[in-house]
Amino acid sequence: MAKISNHLVIMAGGVGSRFWPMSTAERPKQFIDVLGIGKSLLQLTVDRFKGIVDAENVWVVTNQKYADMVSEQLPDMPRNHILCEPCRRNTAPCIAYVSWRIKSKDPKANIVVSPSDHVVTDTEEFRRVVKACLAFTADSDAIVTLGMKPTRPETGYGYIQADLSTSSLRNKEIYRVDSFREKPDLETAKHYISQKNYFWNAGIFIWNVSTIVNAFRIYQPAMSKIFESLLSIYGTPQEQEKINQLFPECENISVDYAIMEKAEEIFVCPADFGWSDLGTWGSLQQQSRRDLYGNAAIGPDITLFESHDCIVHTTQEKKVVIQGLDGYIVAENDDTLLICKLSEEQRIKQFSGQS
Repeated sequence: MAKISNHLVIMAGGVGSRFWPMSTAERPKQFIDVLGIGKSLLQLTVDRFKGIVDAENVWVVTNQKYADMVSEQLPDMPRNHILCEPCRRNTAPCIAYVSWRIKSKDPKANIVVSPSDHVVTDTEEFRRVVKACLAFTADSDAIVTLGMKPTRPETGYGYIQADLSTSSLRNKEIYRVDSFREKPDLETAKHYISQKNYFWNAGIFIWNVSTIVNAFRIYQPAMSKIFESLLSIYGTPQEQEKINQLFPECENISVDYAIMEKAEEIFVCPADFGWSDLGTWGSLQQQSRRDLYGNAAIGPDITLFESHDCIVHTTQEKKVVIQGLDGYIVAENDDTLLICKLSEEQRIKQFSGQS
């Protein structure tokens, strides 16, 4: 039996500018040090998979304009493992492209797919769960997604409904998926939480390469034909030219719609390792260490007086003193300073001119 090797695919093509002024369309949040610890979210993503995936089996799929930033932040990564999308087409074409690319090199590959801009606080538990799921998919046709145990009725995440009545015989922590649910309103989210069998959809997928390629062949035949047709040129100088030509023909569709909601052997592993997708300043505040008054301060020299429930992110060597703010964002980057109510942060794009 051929040795099965684990591969990591990091999706890093998003244009997330929700942490403006730190992040912009030119430098999205996955490339910035959101937590103020000296590493970007992309670098932290790679770090948490150490001991699970060998460095030579790490792949990053990103937009062409971000490829140099990936190389700069991950200098040990071979440049031909940075796959460049010529345009945005959601997660299904992204995953199809890298799956066929890996298959051309390692037809027995076992793959974990992860976003590049999430945070995990309990790395050891994360590694335990991922290793167990990789063992589950290595010699089966199962697709596994990680479900985060919810801590609140969150309306910003999709949910996974699990059948908890019977676990898999091969892993008692893994269950069949009953359904995937869209981001709910607050009342629906409260109902989900009360049911105990709904989990946040973290967008982390685990499968072997044969399983996912076959799933695309069955459920997305037009897309599969595009990437199947390129098997002879993967890894050659012609690859990027052909991808630039054919990738825009792919349907703009998420892997959830394209595969997950259609395939039959879909499983979920409920997990709890301190996960957050850091989609808002508010989520960063909740994820950060806070003082007795609920303030989160990220930066070398920040002092708050008579202030409550604020998030302050000032890491560029300025002394910052704040008095009398309740529920505010204070963030600076280069020549831009943002002071905004947390409750109004959805309007930041309007303030900033970011599209």
